[in-house]
Amino acid sequence: MYKMVQQIQPSDEIERAHQTHVMDWINSDAPLFRVKKPDVPQEHLVSYFVLYDETEGLIMLIDHVKAGLWLPTGGHVDIDENPRDTVIREAREELKLEATFSQSFGDQPFFVTVTQTRGYGEHTDISLWYVIVGSSTTTLEFDKREMNGYKWASLETVLETPIDELDPHMHRFTRKMKIYTEQQKAPVHRP
Repeated sequence: MYKMVQQIQPSDEIERAHQTHVMDWINSDAPLFRVKKPDVPQEHLVSYFVLYDETEGLIMLIDHVKAGLWLPTGGHVDIDENPRDTVIREAREELKLEATFSQSFGDQPFFVTVTQTRGYGEHTDISLWYVIVGSSTTTLEFDKREMNGYKWASLETVLETPIDELDPHMHRFTRKMKIYTEQQKAPVHRP
């Protein structure tokens, strides 16, 4: 787990601080996995996955029932589960979708965050963010216990959305994703 987090390339000082916090947390031998809902232990692992329509340049956000925010899809990592496997499991459970990891972003976490939750059972989510591919033209079945609905949005639209309507790190993730996708499209200059 430590190496997986260490390999993330931080996009800013906040992500670098979160990455350091997570690596120190892993090395501390503190429990990593939630054993009792909603907040035992107080810090525990979550896998987010951002469904990305690479052709249209759109990402999917869900209207999360409990958080009352527009978020990427994801869920808590089960005991001894690889966070990548959490993505596969949660995609099936929440969207009836077989997760296909983006070739551009790979099958490892792209972003890492440490977030204090709000409301009943406040706790800290240690979130690893993955990117999987999808099509914005496909109608998805979704778990109505988890989400009120979903929407597809351009990266620019996400950045224009007030942050208090989104995951508190969504703008930072979106900027990182935008820079990364622009770099992938840039022509290679050869001497």
